[in-house]
Amino acid sequence: MKLFCFFSLFFTLTLQAQFQINGIVNDSKNKPLPFATITTSDNANTITDVDGKFILSSKVKINSFTVSYVGFQTKIITVSDHKKFYQVSLKQKTDDLKEVIVSNENPALAILRKVITNKNNNNPQKKLNSFEYKTYNKLIVTANPDSIMGRVDSSAAYKDLKKKRINIDSSDYKFKEVITKQHLFQTEKVSQYQFGNKKLKETILGTKMAGFKQPVYEIIAFNLQSISIYDPKYELFETKYNNPVSDDALKDYNYKLLDTVAIKGRNTFMIYFKNKERRKAAGLEGVLYIDQENFAIAKAVMRIKGVLDISGIHEFEYVPEEKIWFADNTTFKIVKGKNDDDIKILGETIQFEGDAEDAFTTRKKTASDFTYVLSESNNFDIHYNTASPIKDPSHYIEIKDDASTKSEDFWNEYRKENLDIKSQRTYQLLDSISIKKRIEKRLGLGRKIINGYIPLGPVDLDLKKVISYNNYEGFRLGLGGITNDRFSKYFRIEGYGAYGTKDGNFKYNLGSGVLLDKKTNTWLNGSYTDDVREIASTVFAVDKRVFKIYDPRPINISTFYHYISWKTGLQTKIIPKTEAVFELARTYVEPKFDYIFNLNGQSYSNYVMTTAMASVVWAPFSDFMQTPTGRSETEKRFPRFTFQFTQSLPNILDNDFTFSKIDFKTEYEKKYLDGQKTSLLLQGGYAMGDVPITHLYNTMPNNLNKETIIQRITFSGRNSFETMFFNEFFSSEYLFFQIKHGFNRVKILKKVRPSLVLVTRMAWGNMEKPEQHAGPAYKTLNKGFFESGLELNKIYKGFGLGGFYRYGPNQLPEFEDNIAVKISYVLDLGL
Repeated sequence: MKLFCFFSLFFTLTLQAQFQINGIVNDSKNKPLPFATITTSDNANTITDVDGKFILSSKVKINSFTVSYVGFQTKIITVSDHKKFYQVSLKQKTDDLKEVIVSNENPALAILRKVITNKNNNNPQKKLNSFEYKTYNKLIVTANPDSIMGRVDSSAAYKDLKKKRINIDSSDYKFKEVITKQHLFQTEKVSQYQFGNKKLKETILGTKMAGFKQPVYEIIAFNLQSISIYDPKYELFETKYNNPVSDDALKDYNYKLLDTVAIKGRNTFMIYFKNKERRKAAGLEGVLYIDQENFAIAKAVMRIKGVLDISGIHEFEYVPEEKIWFADNTTFKIVKGKNDDDIKILGETIQFEGDAEDAFTTRKKTASDFTYVLSESNNFDIHYNTASPIKDPSHYIEIKDDASTKSEDFWNEYRKENLDIKSQRTYQLLDSISIKKRIEKRLGLGRKIINGYIPLGPVDLDLKKVISYNNYEGFRLGLGGITNDRFSKYFRIEGYGAYGTKDGNFKYNLGSGVLLDKKTNTWLNGSYTDDVREIASTVFAVDKRVFKIYDPRPINISTFYHYISWKTGLQTKIIPKTEAVFELARTYVEPKFDYIFNLNGQSYSNYVMTTAMASVVWAPFSDFMQTPTGRSETEKRFPRFTFQFTQSLPNILDNDFTFSKIDFKTEYEKKYLDGQKTSLLLQGGYAMGDVPITHLYNTMPNNLNKETIIQRITFSGRNSFETMFFNEFFSSEYLFFQIKHGFNRVKILKKVRPSLVLVTRMAWGNMEKPEQHAGPAYKTLNKGFFESGLELNKIYKGFGLGGFYRYGPNQLPEFEDNIAVKISYVLDLGL
């Protein structure tokens, strides 16, 4: 995804053609007419964009073109040999198209109501029981060399009237030279789509990516545009918008009837839609071509114009036997926009330098002004109401094991037309460049660094183990790692060693794993660990490893327990849309603080716990991809649920206690089109039986017990109580709830663009057998704990500031003791 992001930063609307003209269509008052229809005798047709501009391309010479717009007189323009730009002005008519008026109201609204009413009869995924078809897709990142001047700029420095130095900037010339011979990037794909039992699955039969022997699966899984034009939320380049034909679309969009045109021999209404200006969130705009007989969508142009100008075009073929319009081909295009706001591309925030709109600002054009992304898909071999079963329907995408090794005969069979010389050179040159510059290895290196590893031969060194700090160990210095595929694809060894400068003790871990099933990522693991851990902390075994340059919360922790543990377990994704860990463990525990656990008249200062544990994360709404290297989550959707159950095993391997623990959490996120985000977290735990305080719950405190606010300033945690002191509360059962709402970043200065986040947290808990725990003084959460605050993140170079206030039944007598000021740091990693 990072590599594709790099390729996708710079775009333009200019397309390659043998004959091309462009222009603008205005009314008599010189106002642009968006989505006016441009037609020619050889069907090289197009429509104007939102600014009235158009580009008309054809493989043969265009002698004339016709411009039409509802309510205006049609005009025929003759093309001159040496003229490439045409400014067309249309005169308004006094009469409208009465034949398209279906009621006394806005005719477009009346038509849209009929579209919404009839969409289940027109949506193939609603009307048909099943269908299947194949698709050939080609994506290129390229530029039109004719748009690039290829100039050679020079500057000279003189001293005593003698030329001293000449500087030549030939970047444009070199770029034009390269783009004339090849594209910047190119990939092809052949897929089979199957629909049945209300599920759609894509099976990738063949994939070919310039510069890569093995495809980058993130690019393959990236959804450029919605497959169905009837989805309630229409997706365009990783962002979902309310569909202009959704049930509640009329409240979000304005509609205007532009024209009546014929498509595939059937008459259609041409309706322009645009997000209502009163709504702050950006929205889609475009044109829908509506069949006048059954009110189905016969063609659609969906567009977002901002930092990037993104458009998706859907074309359909009418199927008389089924009485539906079925997808025929789609086109996706990314073009450079006209501002310099930060944007989200492939999950990453980047700065994009757009065209300057200030008349007094000039900027030298670069390659980003001329390049564009174009993806075209053509459907074929279509079958309706098939009885073919869908294998593994829980996988949204499945990539065949031999997809990346298909012969040239395979590609020639499915390509709509043979590759031209430029496309052939793209594969040849990028493949050779990739080998020469080791691009695949560098991409793999970048991925591992982002996940916190540095590969050294057959071993990936673990960056998280190098150095950390906490109040018990002091500086924790260590070295850790795990073997990679160069060592073995089916067996791994991992481990670490660490030394605490304050406690003076050495800690270590050694483990190994055997791959049982590649398809389901099933591993049989075993390990031995001698280390320390924060008391009463909740760790879900299935939580993904998150690498941070720093981990702020452990800095303040001073209360740990020492443990020596033998573990064996199974890690698997065999159950659809889940990942699970099943584990058996024998653990010796020694609290490193003053503590005695009393049970049936016996006191324990250390103890043995033999346990069985099952941990499962379930993501029912996410999309998953099956690749030759295993299963992965391609699109993370919410809510998602995590469950963990731990049971002690009495009379096995000297186990001292009988108990059970149930832990769970539910996460939810909602992103808004204007950049805001709301996230919810509900988490809880319940310990039953005889459980020492080391394995109960502390509800995530993150505040130092110091006198003044200044002395208590530390780094903030992610989901921790910033006003709760360490070891202040312990519970055998608890419930935690957090809500965060983040606003879009506000530009104060060029490099000062903070984002405001509002936070509220609350928790309730109880200690069932307080008499069992002798040592630390603590309180319970019977009356609840509440705090709220705000974070001003990314004020400068990732650093921010937050303030939190404690209130409710556990509020402290002194006002300043209820306040916590925290430093935040957010680092966006990129390749």
